[in-house]
This record gives sequence, C-alpha cells and structure tokens, in this order.
Amino acid sequence: MKTPAFAKGGSRSLDRLLPLILLPVALIALGPVVRLLLEGIGFGDGLTSAHLATVLSRPSTGTALLHSLITAGGGTVLSVLIGASFAFLVALTDIRGKGALVFCLMVPMMIPPQITALAWMQMAGPSSTLLKVLGLAPPLGSPQPLHSPGGIILLLGIQHASLVFLTLRAGLRMIPADLVEAARMSGAGSLRVWAQTVLPLSMPSLIAGGAMAFVTALGNFGILAMLGIPAGYATLPTLIYQRLVGMGPSVLPEVAVLSLLIGAVAILGILVSRYVLSRKGFGLVGLSGNPLALSLGRGRGAVEILLWGFIFVILGLPLFALLATSLIPAYGVPLTFASATFDAWKEVLFIQPGTRRAYGNSLMLATSAAAILLVISLPLAWLMERRANRLSRLLDALIDLPYALPGVVLSIACILTFLNLPFTDMTLYGTIWIILLAYLARFFVVMLRPIQASIAQLDPAMEEAAASVGARLSRRLRDIVLPLAAPSAAAGAILVFLTAVNELTVSALLWSSGTETLGVVIYNLEDSGETVMASALAMSIVLLIVMLMGLVQAGAKRFPKGVIPWQS
Repeated sequence: MKTPAFAKGGSRSLDRLLPLILLPVALIALGPVVRLLLEGIGFGDGLTSAHLATVLSRPSTGTALLHSLITAGGGTVLSVLIGASFAFLVALTDIRGKGALVFCLMVPMMIPPQITALAWMQMAGPSSTLLKVLGLAPPLGSPQPLHSPGGIILLLGIQHASLVFLTLRAGLRMIPADLVEAARMSGAGSLRVWAQTVLPLSMPSLIAGGAMAFVTALGNFGILAMLGIPAGYATLPTLIYQRLVGMGPSVLPEVAVLSLLIGAVAILGILVSRYVLSRKGFGLVGLSGNPLALSLGRGRGAVEILLWGFIFVILGLPLFALLATSLIPAYGVPLTFASATFDAWKEVLFIQPGTRRAYGNSLMLATSAAAILLVISLPLAWLMERRANRLSRLLDALIDLPYALPGVVLSIACILTFLNLPFTDMTLYGTIWIILLAYLARFFVVMLRPIQASIAQLDPAMEEAAASVGARLSRRLRDIVLPLAAPSAAAGAILVFLTAVNELTVSALLWSSGTETLGVVIYNLEDSGETVMASALAMSIVLLIVMLMGLVQAGAKRFPKGVIPWQS
C-alpha cells in the first residue's frame, strides 16, 4: 500500500525528531558507562595508565578477582544444575502443579539477595531460632557455616537458578514435538529421548542461561557482603564497597579501575557464551500446538515429592527461620509461646523513622522508574522499529550494556557522572535522584525489550490503512499501537517495579542519610547487630513481594502468553 503524501510528511518530521529523542536516552543509559571507561583509562589526566597499573598490581586485587571467579563460577554450576532440572521436568514431563512449582521457584529471584542471606543465616548456625525450637542448634561458639566460600556459592546458586530455568524453558518450547515423537516411535524410551534428542537441542539455551547466571552472580552484592565480609573473604564488589565507604570519593579513580575489571570479566563471559552459541545453533521452530509431554509413569509421584521437598528446603525453611527470628524479643532468646512478640515488627514498620523512610523511598523509586521508562519506551520502541536508522540501531545494540554489567559497576559510573554536573556547581551525589537515574539506566532494557518485541510483531498494514483514510500519527499510535502493545508494556512495568523495589546492588554505593532504600536498611541493621529488627523488616518485604506477584498472577489472563516470566 502506497503511503499518502501527508503520511510521508509526518515520517520526515519523525526522522528529524528521532535524534532528539534518542540522544537523551543514550545519555541516561550509556553516558555513565562511557564516563567510567574514560576515568579508568585516565582520560582526564592525559590518558595515563598510572591508576590502572597501581590497582592491578596490588595483591588484594588479584585475590578479590580470584574469589569472584570462584564464587561466581561455583554459583553458576549450581544454578545450572537446579534450573535445568526444574526446566526439563516442568517443560517435558507430565508432573502436576506446574504453575505452583514455577511460581515458588521464581520467588527466590524476586526476593532481595540480602534477605536470602539473612534468612539462611537464621536457619543455620548456633544462634538459629528455628534450630533451637527443634533442639538441633549446634553449641554456642560454633562457626556460622555460611560465612565461607561454600556458603556464598550455595546461595548464589539458589538465587540465580530461576534465570537458567526461564532461559532453558523458553528454548525447550522451540523444540518441535515431531522430533520427539519420531524418536519415541522408533522405540526410544523417555530417558534416551531426553539424552539423545532433547539435551543436544537445548544446549544453546542452557549455555545462555548459564552466562546470565554467571554475570549476575559476579555482581551480586547482598550475598557477597553479608556472607563474605564477616568471613574476611573479599570479592571485587565488596572490595569496591569497602574502599569507597572507607575513603570516600577520593578513591574514585581506583575503584573505577576495579569496576572496569568486573565489567571486563562479565563481558568476556558473555562473549564466550555467544561464541559457543554461534557454533551450536540449530534454527529450530517449535510447534506450539504440540507441547512435549514425556510420561514419568509410576515415578511421577516420587518426582513431585522430590521437587516440592526441594522447594521447601530452599524457600520454606529459610523463611520460617526468618519469621521465627522476627518474633523473639532479643537475638538469642528461644522462641516459645510466652516469648513470641511482634515488638520488632511494630518498631521497624511504625516507630523507626529510617525504616519507614526506606519503605517510602523504595516504593517511590520503583514506581517512578517504572512510570518514566513506560512513557519513554512506548514511543521509542515504535520509532526504533518503524523508523530505524544507524543511530537507533547503534543504541539498540548497546542498550543491554547497563543491565549486563554488575550493579556495583553502574553505581561507580553514576557517581563519576553525576558527582559534578557539567557547567554547574551542582551535584546529584548524596541525593535520591542519582539512585533514580541509576535505576533508569539499569532497568531500561527490561522495559524496552518486551514492548519492542510486541511492536515488531504488529503488521504495519494496520497503521498504513489508518493513514490512508486520514488518521494522524497521534491517533494511529493511540488507537492502534498503544492498545496492542499495552499488555507487554504493563508486564515490563511490573518487572521493573518488582526488581527495583528490593534492589541493593546499585543503591548500596549511592545512598546517603535520608535516601536509604529497603535493601540498604536491612544490610545496615544486620551489620550493626539489630538482627531481630532486620528479620522483621525483611519478612515484611517478602510478604510485599509475594503479594505483588500474586496480584500479577491473578491478572495473568489479561496478558499475552509468555509475558509474565513464571506463567506457563
């Protein structure tokens, strides 16, 4: 269909406006990363490598790098084992209650990592309230077993198993069911079908999920800080945190080098995974009408018990331990019907101004980030799909970078960028606005990609038909594009909110007095010995997250299939 003259005029206007729209987006999303790179190579000092050589030659840097690789690598292996086992069983077999299983497996990913660490510390060790109730607590003075590399690897593996699960499950849906049926008709049993047909075809998805788990584990701050710092086990994120907190902005050039080191390792991991994927692609197109369903026969009940038992161990027991600790009057006091009290809940939710302020800050930041990104991403995704040029394609290729980099790297980049605003004496450092800008850069791709994918699937003929009868661009966007892209946009906004409301890795280095977020307050309470109040606040956040996920699940029928991550 030939585009009318007035539509061409509107297109030419949009082509002129596109750089004006893309430039602010690029500055927010990519500006801090560029500023970090310039600081790391000594651009302001005449391209000197002094900081680079000094930091990289320190023994502490090599030790922290080695520890980061050990914990991230070990956590990734465990994540792959857990996530792949659940993905294969949920996607391929006839087990019952798949929706509930997936929902429960997703909860650890949505719970802040510092809460995960706190809950597990309350479940294990000599001071565990739960173990004391059960009479299983080790003698006082015994070491906390989680304050070790093994404890860090265990929790990183559990925390990020959902990433492997989601990626692999999406790949399994692309395997044509007729391949499996052909193998079964030739006499192959379920185990042989999985080993010789399904597993080789799903390796690209498994590798991609493992790469995501590795990058996320590399920059995970909550678990590394709460388990590693008490044990004196330094990793790159905790080394950066301790250097910056101990010496302030004066060490920014040095921590910029450490941040670039983390970023380089993360990008190297992504590049290696992409290289492997490029050599293992199969170009599959699944048959959505014929889902895979391998029968477990008499073993189905045993497998279901095993899966739910595992969920209870990694989710139920730690949360029970966290709840038990939040109900005692003081840490170390046994929990009985006589000693149980809600005083800690009352203190953190209604009396302590810091925790109430943190709730307000986190909810405001999460809501603002989701709303701003929603408003920006809808027209931007349309322009990038319908009016693509070199600038938009370059931005599209780089927009994943702030999300792929560890959060602590982005924090340092934002400090460098907004410490002194250009051409003014103003600074955003120490204000809540620097956290908001960091969230916008961090979660931009989480909002943009679902909307972009939705618009890419829309037939342009609908818009062209509306233009041919005189509909202006604004009306075409409002009446055609917006309603069809709205479900994906809403799902993106939900994901941004759920992720941002419990965020710690980015805000740990950006907060100051008055701008605390929930993750920061929990870490500070535990670090200062207020374990009971930290447990109460953490448990309230868990209930909030589960309630929000439940509301999303209740409205799942309004969203397209596959938009909600844990929805089958």
